Amino acid sequence: MGTIQNNIKSIRKKLGYTQETVADVLGIARTTYTEYETKDMNIPFDTLEKLSDFFGVDLASFFAENDEQLKDALVCAFRTEGVSVDDLRKIARFQSVVKNYIKMKRLEEQWRG
Repeated sequence: MGTIQNNIKSIRKKLGYTQETVADVLGIARTTYTEYETKDMNIPFDTLEKLSDFFGVDLASFFAENDEQLKDALVCAFRTEGVSVDDLRKIARFQSVVKNYIKMKRLEEQWRG
């Protein structure tokens, strides 16, 4: 199993989600999601983006080489127990907006130098 697969599984478990819940939010079969965590395969980029938004982490978190890097990535992520799949999708979209805003602010700061 590769780094990405290990990190996705680790993040999911740390946030307390089941594979079924994540698959539902992504709109894919649980068996497909299970393969993403257990097989050394190429996960579609749009799926990685959706996972990043849902987990509230940057895409780079999936490539972290050690637990310390993963721990840092989860500082802003939060658990949502007992929330409907529809609400989880809304939260993921909101997290995507926040992440994009932060990226834009960083770019603006770099541009202004």
